[in-house]
Amino acid sequence: QVQLVESGGGLVQPGGSLRLSCAASGSRFSINSMGWYRQAPGKQRELVASTTPRGRTWYADSVKGRFTISRDNAKKTVYLQMISLKPEDTAVYYCNAPALPSPLWPWGQGTQVTVST
Repeated sequence: QVQLVESGGGLVQPGGSLRLSCAASGSRFSINSMGWYRQAPGKQRELVASTTPRGRTWYADSVKGRFTISRDNAKKTVYLQMISLKPEDTAVYYCNAPALPSPLWPWGQGTQVTVST
């Protein structure tokens, strides 16, 4: 069973930057697409960025041009570089392997990102 541990969140002012990390255990990391999700208070969890095993990326319109997803298969880690942060980016951020009908693995604890003055 893969376990996911997210880190790197915090409190940042509008316009600031953060880099999130997600470390995965298990042997299936490198063969799966990975994604970053977020859940704001009172809203459903949404996928904001994903990367295929070979590094092809996708971004939600709301973060395109500001967020960059990357992965290190040797370290079994996926990253999310976030710049030009906005208050509406405030949420708990999670990683997982996107799949239908639901992501592949159990959710980690997430990492809180708060964008505020």
